[in-house]
Amino acid sequence: MDTIRQERINNLLQKDLGEIFQVELKHVSRGAMITVTKVKVTPDLSLAKVYLSLFATSDKDELLKNIRSHTKEIRGKLGNRIRNQLRIVPELSFNIDDSLDYIEKIDNLLNE
Repeated sequence: MDTIRQERINNLLQKDLGEIFQVELKHVSRGAMITVTKVKVTPDLSLAKVYLSLFATSDKDELLKNIRSHTKEIRGKLGNRIRNQLRIVPELSFNIDDSLDYIEKIDNLLNE
C-alpha cells in the first residue's frame, strides 16, 4: 500500500512523463501514440516503474526497446521539470501495460 507521498509522486511523474512523451520526444515515438497509464515508485523513491500503453504501432517490442535506449534523455527532461519538487530523480523502468489488450481479448471471448 502506497503512502500519500508516494501517491502524489506517482501522479506527478505520470503527468510530467505524459507531457514529455507527447511534446518533447516525438523522435522517439516514431508516430506512435504513447500513453503513461501508471507509475509506481518504490518507498525509498529510487526507482519508478512506468507502465506505457502503445498505440498505432505494429511492433510494440521494438518501440519499447527504442524508449528504453533513450532512458537517460527522458530522465534528464523529467529532472528539469521536477527539480523543485524532488531532490533525487528516480531511475526509470519502462514496461508495457497490456491491460487494455487483455480487456479486449476477454470482451471478444464473451461476444463469441
